[in-house]
Amino acid sequence: MTNLASRTQRYDGGHSGADRLRRRAEWAFLAVNRRIWPRLPERVRSLHAVQAYGRWLHTMISRNADREMYLGTLFLRNRPALELMRRLFSDRPQGSSVRVAVLGCSVGVEVYSIMWTLRRARPDLTVVIDAVDISPEVLAIAREGVYGPQTTDTVHESVFERLSDAELLEMFDWNGDQARVKAELRDGITWRLGDASDPRLVEKLGPKELVVANNFLCHMDAPSAERCLRNFAGLTTPYGYLFVSGVDLDVRTKVATDLGWEPVPELMAEIHDGDPLVRADWPWHWWGLEPLDRKRNDWQTRYASVFTRGRRGPREPS
Repeated sequence: MTNLASRTQRYDGGHSGADRLRRRAEWAFLAVNRRIWPRLPERVRSLHAVQAYGRWLHTMISRNADREMYLGTLFLRNRPALELMRRLFSDRPQGSSVRVAVLGCSVGVEVYSIMWTLRRARPDLTVVIDAVDISPEVLAIAREGVYGPQTTDTVHESVFERLSDAELLEMFDWNGDQARVKAELRDGITWRLGDASDPRLVEKLGPKELVVANNFLCHMDAPSAERCLRNFAGLTTPYGYLFVSGVDLDVRTKVATDLGWEPVPELMAEIHDGDPLVRADWPWHWWGLEPLDRKRNDWQTRYASVFTRGRRGPREPS
């Protein structure tokens, strides 16, 4: 990633002289803070006041960030989230079906992780997944389901690094260093070219018991992410589940409150801390995830990554 000091030049174009000076001053201030922050003892960084200061720093960084999409990901990236999916559908009647939508599915790693988790736990279930992404190039990789050195330039890191040897054999057929997702995990997935902000998305996909929208809304500015989140919120069936991580927490909290979503408390803290990649990058990158703070009045809604359309309706406008 580009360091903070060098990014000052990227925000100069198209701005007035006063605005350029303000931005440069902000990034110089942030650069000093970034040198100091890692030197603070962990007990100091965990203090409520220091975490509040970190949130303020993160807000400043996010406001000025030149957000762009990244494709780096991992199989079984957030194991607590996958474990919750398993639990939520563990009591389904024998031979029933589960309808799933994965939005912003990228190169398919998350889709196959979900399919493996549900099929492994309940091989009797019929799991049907609609996997949607706006990029035909990444959908082509996802549909092929082959990972190895040839995907390095696209994925940017080893997608296998969190898998055990047993999981590598369970999930893939190997040909040298090329891994093809097993046929039974590819069965039941429909890959769709589409935009999560499309107003006709609900009409095109139909209602789902499980909607997953992880790690792509954070790459949008706040107004665009909010519009997108509100747009696909109606995909979930009544009492269906929405998994949405990797989004600005202020945006998610506002939408969840307005639409009357009920946070799912089970494994909440484990899921919040379940992806070390984003937790370690706070507060210095826009996608970084702040520590869970139970002293906030809204902490359950703010830090929940999983919601259900419960009994509360949308909040009445004031």
